[in-house]
Amino acid sequence: MPALLRTVLLVAACVVGSSSWAQDSAAIRKTIAERLPNFPKIDEISKTPIPGLYEIRVGTDIYYSDEKGNHLIDGHLVDTATRTNLTQARIDKLTAIDPATLPVKDAIVWKQGTGARKLVVFADPNCGYCKRFERDLNDIKDVTVYTYLYPILGGDSSEKARNIWCAKDRTAAWRDWMLNGTAPPRAMGQCDASALERNAELGQKHKINGTPALVFEDGKRVGGAMNAAALEKQLLASRATKP
Repeated sequence: MPALLRTVLLVAACVVGSSSWAQDSAAIRKTIAERLPNFPKIDEISKTPIPGLYEIRVGTDIYYSDEKGNHLIDGHLVDTATRTNLTQARIDKLTAIDPATLPVKDAIVWKQGTGARKLVVFADPNCGYCKRFERDLNDIKDVTVYTYLYPILGGDSSEKARNIWCAKDRTAAWRDWMLNGTAPPRAMGQCDASALERNAELGQKHKINGTPALVFEDGKRVGGAMNAAALEKQLLASRATKP
């Protein structure tokens, strides 16, 4: 990080002139296109708190450049006064998912206590981290959990997901499998498991590449399991900042 900050400061110190954002944006696009023809399509260029340093957004990936596109930085920008990782904050905003837009009918829903707090989980039935996370959820009070079956690990993940979704009590089948290792009964006869296809499309849309993937009330997204203490802290923080 120190080397990166030195690079950022060096670029900022070397920038001169007072050209407009429109001019700088055009110059950056032109230079990068000419010099780095394989660089992905730039979606957006915007100013940063450092004069002369610009943010380049490619999807949800963030890069930085001087006003001419002569230097490209792939790294994190940190506000040393507040110790805020500005790059990560920007990525969090770009990857946030509004829970209100998710189809509840395609989730397994269960709650503890009052269920006042909300948590969305994308999980694969064969995911070890998901099973550990499910156990940690037992220590969380007053939460409603919306689990979207997302079988992406291969093997029999899809079959297990279908069996769980088609079970008479899918919540019980899910929890029994994840907590106790009791396999769900094989789905027999007709069963509408189209929710699993929709979940796959939903996950791809939001570029969810691993499980568990967590979405909190304020839209904050976390990839990977969290222990009970960290989860409780984030639930409180997300509820406080919920729009």
